[in-house]
Amino acid sequence: STLLASSAASDVYKRQVILEDMIDSGRSMTYLIDYLKGKNPKAIKVATMFYKPKALTHPVTVDYCALELENDFVVGRGLDYDGLGRNYPDLYILSTATNE
Repeated sequence: STLLASSAASDVYKRQVILEDMIDSGRSMTYLIDYLKGKNPKAIKVATMFYKPKALTHPVTVDYCALELENDFVVGRGLDYDGLGRNYPDLYILSTATNE
């Protein structure tokens, strides 16, 4: 989920801050940034809770990052994996271990 915040209600496109829960491929963020650039903002800043730079397929400049992750799947607190784990009260990194 993404939240947009602007610095002034009367001039909504002056300065933009995009708040994102997780940036992995960067595809959605690139689309959103390109859209906002078309509105001629004074500045666009990107803030994310989780950032997976090794998963990027589209270049994104992240201005504020709470936690950088490997290319792991994180579930809980609204984040899910194939619809599972969204309602977990804590955050978990899914294991890649397999039974052989």
